[in-house]
Amino acid sequence: MSEALALAVVGHTNTGKTSLMRTLLRDAAFGEVRNAAATTRHVEEAVIADGGTPLVRLYDTPGLEDAGGILDWLESETSAHRDGIERLRIFLQSPAAQNEFSQEAKVLRQLLHSDVALYVVDAREPVLPKYKDELTVLSWCAKPVMPVFNFTQGRDLTAWQTMLARRNLHVVSSFDTVAFDFEGEMRLWNNLATMLPQRDIPERLTAARRREWAQLDAQSRLDAAHFLLDAAACVRPLADAAALPDIQNELHEAVRRLERDFQQQTLARYRFYHSEVAAGAHALQLQRHDPFDSSQLKHYGIRTTRGAAAGALIGFGIDALTLGASLGVGTALGGIIGGLFPNFNTLSDKIKGVDNVRLDADSLTVLAARALDLLAVLQTRGHAAQDGITAQAALAPWQPDKLPPELNQARQHPKWSSLNGTPSAQARLTRSETAEKLAKRLHLPH
Repeated sequence: MSEALALAVVGHTNTGKTSLMRTLLRDAAFGEVRNAAATTRHVEEAVIADGGTPLVRLYDTPGLEDAGGILDWLESETSAHRDGIERLRIFLQSPAAQNEFSQEAKVLRQLLHSDVALYVVDAREPVLPKYKDELTVLSWCAKPVMPVFNFTQGRDLTAWQTMLARRNLHVVSSFDTVAFDFEGEMRLWNNLATMLPQRDIPERLTAARRREWAQLDAQSRLDAAHFLLDAAACVRPLADAAALPDIQNELHEAVRRLERDFQQQTLARYRFYHSEVAAGAHALQLQRHDPFDSSQLKHYGIRTTRGAAAGALIGFGIDALTLGASLGVGTALGGIIGGLFPNFNTLSDKIKGVDNVRLDADSLTVLAARALDLLAVLQTRGHAAQDGITAQAALAPWQPDKLPPELNQARQHPKWSSLNGTPSAQARLTRSETAEKLAKRLHLPH
């Protein structure tokens, strides 16, 4: 078995080297990313492993700032009869490498001890002489160098590709550290493999990455299924009709907390935990709208049969007799609802007894759409992204009148919900089995 591949990430200052490291590592907390020159001042190491076996050792290096100055120094202080590595070693032993060119010296030392380099290119920048100088200096290390274009959305790369081809750099990759593309990462590793005599490490790495990505997706959907079952099984007793508004508010707030816990769990699974979530009830820009706001129905394309009263009824949990949800209410409540919502003046003639308040089908559908929306955003978000997490124009996974049987089943099992107390071992087991089934249904329509 080959040793771990030593890979140096190099490039000009502020091109996104640390950003690339974060996204390849899937770790928003690695290093420091700021819109400022020379943020990285020293070499940082990180490891990508398959289980406990290191496959790649990544080295984040300082930015190259004065490659032209190094070329001038080499021209005046070393003989052209020596090869590139010999001339660089003379440079690295000089006072200049300890002083005015200390950052560049750190980069060159690391590359000389690495197997290959990724040269990060900010695709927004024009092809300037300083970049040509950097590639010349790096080539003297006699190590394979693969350019990687960052910030590529909407950019014409023709000028860059022409310049690179003239330097015999024909193997390149595009990998945007803000708008993440999993298949783009796979192409990066596959392209890198073509430049190495030993292909087994990149091949093992791509296989491990695909396996990990599939497991992460499956586990996140299972988390979402547990969250939805937890919310669906939540119940609040209604003994006094006048207490309905307070009970509704308490139920909604409990579900809001539950959703925020799920969001935090999902962010942590995808290793977004640096500055993605601030303090506050709706810190994620994606989730800044209250789940019980009627605008969420329209946003996710959810069709409701409630007519003009739809927004007011979200989360009330009216009984199946009155629109397909699951709340039965006492006779006294009929007069109140009839007064508030004229659509239901005859409710008191149809319902007997006192029952419980649960979430309605509309609310559960909104919660499912929001959960999948978050998942879709995180799966296409680079770990260097600094903007807020915003919602996509996604459709709900189902309509309220086609609620999955697993959620209807949860409504009949209050012991499944942590919001009703601590579930028993048997309740947790049964819910887990149901969550496995529900997770398979959690896919957004295309």
